[in-house]
Amino acid sequence: MNFKTLGRTGIKVSQICLGTMTWGSQNSEAEAFQQMDYALDQGVNFFDTAELYPTTPVSPETYTDTEKMIGNWFEKTGNRDKVVLATKVAGAGRPYIRNGAPINAETIRQAVDASLSRLKTDYIDLYQIHWPNRGHYHFRGAWNYNPFEQDKSRTRDEITEKLDALGDCVKAGKIRAIGLSNETAWGTQNFLTIAEKLGLPRVATVQNEYSLLYRTFDLDLAELSHHEDVGLLAYSPLAAGILSGKYLDGGKPAGSRGSINGDLGGRLVPHQEPVTRAYVELARRHDLDPTQMALAFCLTRPFMTSVIIGATSMEQLKLNIGAADVVLSDEVMRGIFDIHRQYPMPI
Repeated sequence: MNFKTLGRTGIKVSQICLGTMTWGSQNSEAEAFQQMDYALDQGVNFFDTAELYPTTPVSPETYTDTEKMIGNWFEKTGNRDKVVLATKVAGAGRPYIRNGAPINAETIRQAVDASLSRLKTDYIDLYQIHWPNRGHYHFRGAWNYNPFEQDKSRTRDEITEKLDALGDCVKAGKIRAIGLSNETAWGTQNFLTIAEKLGLPRVATVQNEYSLLYRTFDLDLAELSHHEDVGLLAYSPLAAGILSGKYLDGGKPAGSRGSINGDLGGRLVPHQEPVTRAYVELARRHDLDPTQMALAFCLTRPFMTSVIIGATSMEQLKLNIGAADVVLSDEVMRGIFDIHRQYPMPI
């Protein structure tokens, strides 16, 4: 297992990160414990969660259950010091989370303390803004994205307020580093600029969607990552399982996210079928597992800090972690380039 540094923090994390968003809905606590035990044994020291989880589906009945399971595992195993733990504060839109309030200084402080209690720990290694108040183009939002409705002054004031509250949490020893999620290049750079000007915590990472089917990070955010040392934590590197090939020809295996969430957050659309088939066929021509090829490609990207995997079975987990040992040939990389050139934005 290779390790990378979270931004300029000096915190080392495995290039594979254990995602947890199915624990509490698709996975029981016993299964979550088994996944954490196995991942740690394989050299995975980085776990990512959120107060919102589990997400399949998101509900007021299961909200926060994933963090509780991780806390129970820490309590049982005493492994807190072996794990770099990341979690996130939820934003506006769900009435059962702080009455639907947007992310501000008060909600950050409340959320941090609540997560610490559920996680049964004194500190969080990486605390992330789950999504910006002003909106973003992720989760299929690119098709109607309109930044011209954003309030310029309020947006900058909100960034400053968030950084100030996060700074207080850092000073108090509650969090070690901060990150963003579902952010843009402009938003990330403003967090960096304001933090530098005011002596507040510096953003270490951005957790955005990235896969063979969704590569917006290759552009402006890649440039920002290079110059500012802000790495990507890639979520949905398999496009919610699509790149495994299991949904081809209308398939929806029992127990899969597709059988529960329908269109997989807008990803399971007709446009993805030909490109997914092309990637699956490319993998099989080179005796590669399509899942492992998709994950191994993500690991080749120079801006990648860690790829967040998720699994509902131990078989899937072992396959995903095993991608860390897969080396893609020049021929495979050329094949990926050609397919991407033909199908640049299928979802």
